[in-house]
Amino acid sequence: MDEIAYQLEPQLTADEFVDVLRRSTLAERRPVEHPELIARMLEHADLIVTARNAAGRLVGVSRALTDYGYATYLSDLAVDEAYQRQGIGRELIRRTHEAAGLETALILLAAPKARDYYPHIGMDRHDSCWIIPRR
Repeated sequence: MDEIAYQLEPQLTADEFVDVLRRSTLAERRPVEHPELIARMLEHADLIVTARNAAGRLVGVSRALTDYGYATYLSDLAVDEAYQRQGIGRELIRRTHEAAGLETALILLAAPKARDYYPHIGMDRHDSCWIIPRR
C-alpha cells in the first residue's frame, strides 16, 4: 500500500482532475468532455483536498463549496478505483469538513454506485433533497 499525502490544493489542474475522475468512474456523471466547464468548476470551488501517492500521482480528490459557517456541499468525491477500500475517501471527507469548519453541516448527493458507501462511514441519510436539473 502506498503512503498517501493529503493537502489543500486550490490550484489543481483540470487535466489532473479529469484524469482522476476517469479512474474513479465519477467521469460518467461529470462534464469531462468540456474542459472549460471543468476549469470553472475548479476555479469556483471553495475547497479542493487532494490525495497523492508516493510518486505524486493524484489518486483522490474532494471538491466542496462552503460558507465556512453553516453548510458545506461536497460536490465531488473521487478515488481512483485501484486505491479504493483504503480509507482515502473517508480521509478526504474528514479533511474537507475540518477545513470548512466542523460546525458546518456536510452535505452531498451520492453517486448511484456509492449509495451504500456513505452510511458505512457514519454519514446519515437525508430523505428530502430537491433539485432543478441542469439545462
